[in-house]
Amino acid sequence: MAKSPRFVPLAVMLYASLLFSCSTPDIDSNDEGDNIANYRTVKIGTQTWMAENLNYNISGSKCYDDDEANCDIYGRLYDWATAMALPSNCNSSICASQILERHRGICPKGWHIPSDDDWRVLTKFVGKNAGTQLKATNGWNSYEGISSGDDIHGFAALPGGWGDSEGSFNSIGVGGYWWSSLEISDNYASYRGMFYANETVNEGYGKSFFHSIRCLQD
Repeated sequence: MAKSPRFVPLAVMLYASLLFSCSTPDIDSNDEGDNIANYRTVKIGTQTWMAENLNYNISGSKCYDDDEANCDIYGRLYDWATAMALPSNCNSSICASQILERHRGICPKGWHIPSDDDWRVLTKFVGKNAGTQLKATNGWNSYEGISSGDDIHGFAALPGGWGDSEGSFNSIGVGGYWWSSLEISDNYASYRGMFYANETVNEGYGKSFFHSIRCLQD
């Protein structure tokens, strides 16, 4: 079984940037992108999160294995530039000057792509074994006694897997990965991952991977 990108050395993560248009996605041209009523939400501590993955069909997004049925369950997968509603060359160049403190990206109005600090606030509030507490109670493969999660906060994280810029997909059922707005360098941005064999929430890096999105209320 292929490992998640969280466990792959950074040198292996140097994917070529995607061949999309360099224009910024027009997220206001489709009401779906603005309709938070389409999604369950949950308040955890002082934060209000989507309680399911974004499923906004915008150019550059993908369904796992190119199967629309997977989008119905896990939402769509996005590379970082698409998630952030930035030009596609931001997957391979520094775009810090275009990133806002609460960066909406392709989230509905009044919501934003969570920052690295936002993710830390969540995991600090949840505390020990945050991955287990945030995972959905069903849908995860079991591993040596670790089976799904407790979902005691209603976050309902599902293992939607990941894709890459070459068209491959991996880890459905065993791993879930969600973008943050934090840019690390020209080729790297931060994301959070949960893995079926772990009870923690881990941090990974990349831009051209295709991951899920959980929007956070402003």
